[in-house]
Amino acid sequence: MNRRDFLGTAVSGAGALGMVGTSNAAVPQAARVPLPPMRMKAGHQHDHTEATLQALAAFGVKHICSGKVGKGLDDGWSLDGLTRLRKHVESFGIALECVPLPLSSGYITRSEHPEILLAKDPERDRTLEAFCQMIRNCGKAGIPMVKYNLTFIGVVRTEPTVGRGGATLSTFDFSRSKQEPPLTEAGRITDEIYWDRIGYFLKKIVPVAEEAKVKIACHPQDPAMPPETGWRGVNTVLGTPAGLAKFVELQASPYHGLNFCQGTVSEMLPRPAEQIYDVIREFGRRGKIFNVHFRNIRGGYLKFQETLPDDGDVDMPRALRVYREFGYDGMIMPDHVPHIAGDPGGHKAFAFCQGYIQALLQTLRAEG
Repeated sequence: MNRRDFLGTAVSGAGALGMVGTSNAAVPQAARVPLPPMRMKAGHQHDHTEATLQALAAFGVKHICSGKVGKGLDDGWSLDGLTRLRKHVESFGIALECVPLPLSSGYITRSEHPEILLAKDPERDRTLEAFCQMIRNCGKAGIPMVKYNLTFIGVVRTEPTVGRGGATLSTFDFSRSKQEPPLTEAGRITDEIYWDRIGYFLKKIVPVAEEAKVKIACHPQDPAMPPETGWRGVNTVLGTPAGLAKFVELQASPYHGLNFCQGTVSEMLPRPAEQIYDVIREFGRRGKIFNVHFRNIRGGYLKFQETLPDDGDVDMPRALRVYREFGYDGMIMPDHVPHIAGDPGGHKAFAFCQGYIQALLQTLRAEG
């Protein structure tokens, strides 16, 4: 099975996947291939308040993606504003590895700049030019990466469910979902329309990213939807491994890749406990994994719960070893934690995840 066939089969939602990932631990000692040096690092996202930075420094987390910077060039995205942000983070002994462009995972009409995917000109071109300047400013300010989303429908979930210790788990069950109204304000978005708008965005942005030497990392669609129906009239083209493979090939550049959410990609697979390792391997070998959101799920395609990292179906130590196989040197970050009683901001849950990630990284370093 070649790469394209594998990536297409992995998301079909029907039938078995012929390839199952292999772990280094399963290979006889004499046959093991020497691993690259351990260059992965624990990371953080969501906010950069003083209290959070102090806690991260205490946890030994020395690399972060910041929280929101602002909406426009006059709102935190100036060269001076980005430089001050970087120096503020560095004052805690932490490196600012990434900032989020104002293209979030929200529903299209609630997103910061809906004109991009809605193709509203001349607003779209004006916004894209502003984004180009944001990326140039990041390069000049010494910030090596930006991340972003290209979604019409946001993050879709159904009623939460109860998990370990009574924790509330974010859950999606397509059979219990309600597509009301049947179309979004964007109307019917076919594969062709979606790819055309993605292509327009990349054609403007990728050359500037190369010029500025700033990586641009796109988050996949969360969650996957049936390719034959999509969700509320939107064919979610970035919700399959095959779609993500097409996406990273649209503009050939080492600065164009993925904010690889392992949890979201697991949601695309019928059997993530068997299949996720080969998907990681494929995108990693291509050099297209820029960031990793390291979270686990229970279930898979069209029906899953989001769990703490040690409580889902995916073997997380095995997954981390796969990232090491191809020399991944970026951040491993917690994401989407369950709601625990007495933890309204999720700080305890995120601290648990940080400790879990640090322990796994320490174990891999000890393996030599």
